[in-house]
Amino acid sequence: MSTVTFQGTPIQLQGHFLKTGQVAPDFHLMDQNLKEKTLHDFPRQKKLLLTVPSLDTPVCSLSTKKFSQALQTKKNITILVVSADLPFAQKRVCGAEALQVTSLSMMKDKSFAKDYGVLIQEGPLAGLCARSVLLLDEDNLVLYGELVKEITLEPNYEQVLALL
Repeated sequence: MSTVTFQGTPIQLQGHFLKTGQVAPDFHLMDQNLKEKTLHDFPRQKKLLLTVPSLDTPVCSLSTKKFSQALQTKKNITILVVSADLPFAQKRVCGAEALQVTSLSMMKDKSFAKDYGVLIQEGPLAGLCARSVLLLDEDNLVLYGELVKEITLEPNYEQVLALL
């Protein structure tokens, strides 16, 4: 189990955050069109997988926008953003912000967040994802992982972008 903070208060996460060298587990999440997606729907490409509490919050939309802008000219990489938001809300936010990402919802099942070690177990955000960044290679091997220690802060953009 990992611990992060929300506005300085420690909160427990369920599961174990993935480590460099591990193979990312498959998932079953819903896209903006209510179609189920799995990790295997994104073959032969690197994946930048962001988990956020809600795309409809300032820090979450800002970090997604920064990665979207930084990677818009990169080929063979897909940005996947996972939250508990309904697909309708994800579609609205992504459209309003012109985000070039694939948003995925764990609205039906929280097992993704448990398997990836980002499920907030307690406090006002219980049931949502903690903020994290994972860079996966073409075979879904973790090349980089950051579990942001304070949920209200942005991730380390420079570190992950330097790997690309």
